[in-house]
Amino acid sequence: ALGTDFVTLVAAPDATRQQVDALAWRGAHPDSRAVLLGSAPARQVVELWSWTLGPGEVYQAEPDPAGWHEMIVVTAGRLRLRLADETRLLEAGDHAIYGSARAYAYENPGEVCTRFVRSVVG
Repeated sequence: ALGTDFVTLVAAPDATRQQVDALAWRGAHPDSRAVLLGSAPARQVVELWSWTLGPGEVYQAEPDPAGWHEMIVVTAGRLRLRLADETRLLEAGDHAIYGSARAYAYENPGEVCTRFVRSVVG
């Protein structure tokens, strides 16, 4: 809408696309946050994220544009991935790849922090 991409909007002026390290979301729990690590060119864009969700935290995502996908891998704790037509419970070491042009949510159903890596491909 602004003639630019998300990375350009959140990155520091001196950041490279490979090393953005921008805090882009913070939840109610002090340990809940999403950090955009970097981006690489693709058909449109590729983003690499490091996520942490505190116990009980939920992140409700807006649908991405048509044709976009996400790839996530859980590195610690448990992650409940709620897609429009299914729910998956992912343990540390599990991954999921899915089209993200629909509503979806990340939930931490556990009592410890959940950590996962997320790549967005457009």
